[in-house]
Amino acid sequence: MTRDLMYCRAILKKVSFDPELFKKELLKAYRLLSPKDQLALSAWVKEYVQNSKSLRMIVLSDTDGLILG
Repeated sequence: MTRDLMYCRAILKKVSFDPELFKKELLKAYRLLSPKDQLALSAWVKEYVQNSKSLRMIVLSDTDGLILG
């Protein structure tokens, strides 16, 4: 896991209280990361949002071209 990926995951965890902010930071993270790290982030997000209906709805409905999984 690269430092950039670890940083992005830490930021996403911190903003997960607000689904819209989570979405915004997720899109920023996705643009920042390499293709390999994008795949790893996508897998992590799919697992992370399983326990939060509001995050899951944002991530799955409004990803603006972000492909999870």
